[in-house]
Amino acid sequence: MSGATPVLVTGMGVAAPTGLDTETFWRASLAGQNAVAEHDGFDVSRYPCRLAGRIRQFDASEHLPGRLLPQTDRMTRLALFAAERALSDAAVDTGALPEYGMGVVTSTACGGFEFTHREFAKLWAKGPHHVSVYESFAWFYAVNTGQISIRHGMRGPCAALVAEQAGGLDAIGQALRSARRGTALVTTGGVDSALDPWGWVSQVSGGRVSTSTEPEEAYLPFDERAHGYVPGEGGAILVLERADAALERGVSRVHGVVSGHASTFDPPRGSGRPRGLRRAIEAALSDAEVGAQEIGVVFADAVGVPQLDQEEAEALRGVFGPEGVPVTAPKVLTGRLSAGGPPVDVVSALLTIRDGLIPATAHTARVPAEYGIDVVRENRAVPVRHALVLARGRHGFNSALVVSAGDVRGRHG
Repeated sequence: MSGATPVLVTGMGVAAPTGLDTETFWRASLAGQNAVAEHDGFDVSRYPCRLAGRIRQFDASEHLPGRLLPQTDRMTRLALFAAERALSDAAVDTGALPEYGMGVVTSTACGGFEFTHREFAKLWAKGPHHVSVYESFAWFYAVNTGQISIRHGMRGPCAALVAEQAGGLDAIGQALRSARRGTALVTTGGVDSALDPWGWVSQVSGGRVSTSTEPEEAYLPFDERAHGYVPGEGGAILVLERADAALERGVSRVHGVVSGHASTFDPPRGSGRPRGLRRAIEAALSDAEVGAQEIGVVFADAVGVPQLDQEEAEALRGVFGPEGVPVTAPKVLTGRLSAGGPPVDVVSALLTIRDGLIPATAHTARVPAEYGIDVVRENRAVPVRHALVLARGRHGFNSALVVSAGDVRGRHG
């Protein structure tokens, strides 16, 4: 966007099945450590789908005040944890900044399933007087934005977006636009958790969850054996700052620049009109003022459903040409995290730019020739200055985000 003040990523916080801090998560990604395993949160033996990417070593009481525990779902606890990590990483003292100059934009696709499931069980078994008053908001899609805003005194522009998987990128895109319009700092990203029995049934009923019982064979995006995906939980929160504001508070290190974003919506199937993903990619590149030939890697949506994988491959061929850009999906190690997945991919993209190392798409081995895409199957050392992250949500949502190398002034390295 010509003339716009660059928007920097100054902080990152990750809560993923493969790590509860950025560097641990990154090392696990590069090592191919698979967090997908049989769901052990409850008995899944009666269900056709049994594998999940769970966060197994998170104790909210070690990270959050006790007063917050009765009023928050697991999803919100993870979001508050990741936000705290991101703000610490950015060395932000929120008490020293104008409260109306800080905003929050987050996304969740599921809401507080576990909390609501528990409270509904009380309603059915004991009656309405036993239901927690916190149910009035703990389930809600906007609760992560609200709780982060309250906890850190961020009273500037706030929003919550819902577009299933695509919402995680749309939230960062909305934060980018808010910063461009003048908000000095925006905490943004997405976190989801719906692996309780009620949430599990909801996900399995969608018809896209893999029924494989082998963790290495369950989620195989762009593979001829693809037959669905594995659900997971978690996400990432980023701190975005205008370059001028970051300079004013003395920031000396940044993770990169959010260069451009676009979102589209698919027409009805059978209409004869093209799907919207390619248009989202082209619009994001235009917004970033980056040519297709400058993109060093694509972090794909990679659903693992053959028809959807084929459509994504077609969009990538249309923009970049046959095998014109490396394509990767390290999310196979965590499962798809709903709205939390794309922000985790953004973190991976920024770390790829930092280290010049593209993480592999673990377990994918046989890519159909007609897909015509260069799927990264082993970690690949290559300099990357610009990365594209893609996300799609059910019923037609498409989102594309470009991140770039840059210094504290936003100048590309």
